[in-house]
Amino acid sequence: MKNIFQTFKPKHALVKRYIDYYYLDIKENNTVTEYECFPHYNNTISLYKSNIYTNKEAIVFNENAAPLQIFVPVREKTLNVKQIGKVHRIVIVFRPFGINQFYRDIHFSNWITNYEFFSQKEMDNLFATQDISELIDLLDNFLYLRLKEISNPIVEKSLDAIFGEPHHFHVEKLSQTINISRKHINRVFKQNIGVSIKRFHQIILFRKTIEQKLSKNTTENFTQIASEFQYSDQSHLNKVYKNFTDNTPRDFFNKGSMIGKEDLFWHFKK
Repeated sequence: MKNIFQTFKPKHALVKRYIDYYYLDIKENNTVTEYECFPHYNNTISLYKSNIYTNKEAIVFNENAAPLQIFVPVREKTLNVKQIGKVHRIVIVFRPFGINQFYRDIHFSNWITNYEFFSQKEMDNLFATQDISELIDLLDNFLYLRLKEISNPIVEKSLDAIFGEPHHFHVEKLSQTINISRKHINRVFKQNIGVSIKRFHQIILFRKTIEQKLSKNTTENFTQIASEFQYSDQSHLNKVYKNFTDNTPRDFFNKGSMIGKEDLFWHFKK
């Protein structure tokens, strides 16, 4: 029985403005897979072919179950995922402020499992193929049909400022630059992204340190990384990792596995 895990990018010019990547996760012979994934500034929709959602830590296969659709907002804490039985899952990873372009009235405070992101017919088409090129075309097309671009200058300027200069970003400086109160910026940002702008910035820096260690400079030590990302010292970096992952940086990287070709770094439980 075959297992597949593959990440892949959208091709449609408009869709890929708002979608970071997709991935396909198939485990035909699965009994139990349990893993931890960590705070991220992206949010996701997971599509399961035949599974039941029991709670935040159990996705259970049931061959008679209808497809399951789960929205996971920006993650501030470690997320434990347990998959019991066969898995056939397609995941859409949105860029910040991305899902807002396709769906309205999304609440970012918790998981959403009662929203029809895709129709039954669309789900049937998606699960009928394992060909990546065909999946890209289907996902791109289904999402493009839903695309109704919206603009929010406060959110967009905030995101540009954070991603443009994450090492030196301060909400006060942004507030002065765009001449809008910090309180109003934070209210609008949280309404559209799901977390405060300060917390979002903290998550960005955390993810940037992971990216730096895993893909850009694997030989760089944690003292150097702490300095590069404007943490006061390595002790400060250790405190950030403890807060986000319950691990020191060293333990975090030693326990983890890169999955696919994007930025998925999970801790699998034995």
